[in-house]
Amino acid sequence: MKFRRNVHLYRGSLDATPLATLFFLLVIFLVLAARMYTPGVHIQLPAADHPMPGSDKSPINVAVDAAGRFYFHDQIIDRQDLKTHLYAAVKSSTEPLVLVVHADKDVTQDKTDVLLALASQAGIREAIFARLPPALGEPVPNKKTREP
Repeated sequence: MKFRRNVHLYRGSLDATPLATLFFLLVIFLVLAARMYTPGVHIQLPAADHPMPGSDKSPINVAVDAAGRFYFHDQIIDRQDLKTHLYAAVKSSTEPLVLVVHADKDVTQDKTDVLLALASQAGIREAIFARLPPALGEPVPNKKTREP
């Protein structure tokens, strides 16, 4: 028995509209998905009640999370390696450096004291603690006036 074949090869041009629509939907999905997830450690900086001073020296940023772990160049690091990296940064720099400490508001003082001691041993003589600036529109408290 012989069956008739009804299949014919399509010899027309391919319509690019569905492919372009799919491509743009994929791009939109990837852009939105990338904005929703930002890798890193969540650190809640304490708020400043007055404008904070800055420094004109080159900064070295070190973060301390609520658990007391140190982060240098976006990587978790132990004390000895941090001291080595700080010493290498001081050695390679031709100008004075300032340590910028991004400490979580729940970090105890002994953890920041350890960090300041490591920086001092490495040769860094100035440190600044990062704070959130006062919110726009909030009045900055005046220390000279006294309320009854």
